[in-house]
Amino acid sequence: MELKEGKIVVGVSARHLHLSEADLKVLFGENAQLTPIKDLGQPGQYASEEKVKVTGPKGSFESVRVLGPVRKDTQVEVSLTDAYKLGVVPPVRDSGDIEGTPGVKLIGPAGEVDLDKGLILAKRHIHMTPDDAERFDVKDKDIVSVLCDTEGRKTIFQDVLIRVSPKYALEFHVDTDEANASFLKTGDEIQIIKEV
Repeated sequence: MELKEGKIVVGVSARHLHLSEADLKVLFGENAQLTPIKDLGQPGQYASEEKVKVTGPKGSFESVRVLGPVRKDTQVEVSLTDAYKLGVVPPVRDSGDIEGTPGVKLIGPAGEVDLDKGLILAKRHIHMTPDDAERFDVKDKDIVSVLCDTEGRKTIFQDVLIRVSPKYALEFHVDTDEANASFLKTGDEIQIIKEV
C-alpha cells in the first residue's frame, strides 16, 4: 500500500439539516433568517442557532441543528444509527441528490413540514480546490480510498468521493458512525491511498 503525499484534515458530521427558503419560513416564521453561531470548515458554511425536531415513523430527535446558508432543497443528513431510531433507512447519496429518498416530518417553533423526500446518509467525501486536486492527482467525482491511521482502530475507507470546486477547502467528511468505528475526530488527519 502506498500513500499519496499530503495529509487531509477530518470533519466529522453529526446529524443536521439544510433548509430551503420556503421551509425555513414555515418552520420559523415568515420573516425568519438563519442566525450563524459558528463557521464550518467549508467557506461560507455555518452552524446556525436554529434547531428543529425531526420525526420518523418510529422515533424522533428533538434538537437537530440547521446549517446555513439556505439551499434550493431541504435535506436531512443522518447516520445509519440515527436512521434506525427514526424508523427509516435512507440511501447513501452525495449531498443534493435527494430524488427517490424517503421523507420525514420537521417541527419548528412556527410550523411543521412533511417532507416527501430529502433524508440521506451522506456519501463520505473529500472537498478540495482545483489546486488540491492537481496536487493529489485526482479529479472531481473520482472515487478513492483513504487510510485513517488511528491507534487501535486503523481503518481504510473505500468509496470516498472527490468533490472539487474553487469554493471548497480541503477536508474529509464522514458521519458519526464512520468516525466512531475508526476512532476519528474532527481535526484528525487522513491520507489518500495511491493505486498501484
